[in-house]
Amino acid sequence: MKRSSKIIFSSITSLLLLVLFSGIAFAQGAEAEAVKTQGLASNYGLIALAAGLGIGIAALGGGIGQGRAAAAALDGIARNPGAAGQIRGPMILGLALIESLVIYALIISLLLVLKVGA
Repeated sequence: MKRSSKIIFSSITSLLLLVLFSGIAFAQGAEAEAVKTQGLASNYGLIALAAGLGIGIAALGGGIGQGRAAAAALDGIARNPGAAGQIRGPMILGLALIESLVIYALIISLLLVLKVGA
């Protein structure tokens, strides 16, 4: 399969999944209000699971992204050692931005966990 067709296929698949499952994510009815008013904690297990999976997937994606960025930078430096100074700065900036996304996922996960504990 060509690269462009893979990108189109994955984009269409992502869009379909988003459309199909967004209604489920935002669906709240009288039952949700009853759970809130009665103090039942039926969704706390799912919230804790979502927090754990969220930070795990974020750490995995961040690790893969940082590994690929560092490998590309080191490959560029190995091919042209004179350009090491010009490559190092953007690489460190890119690594910091990737890490900031993982920290953002950590904050979201902590907020979810604190919601369960409250």
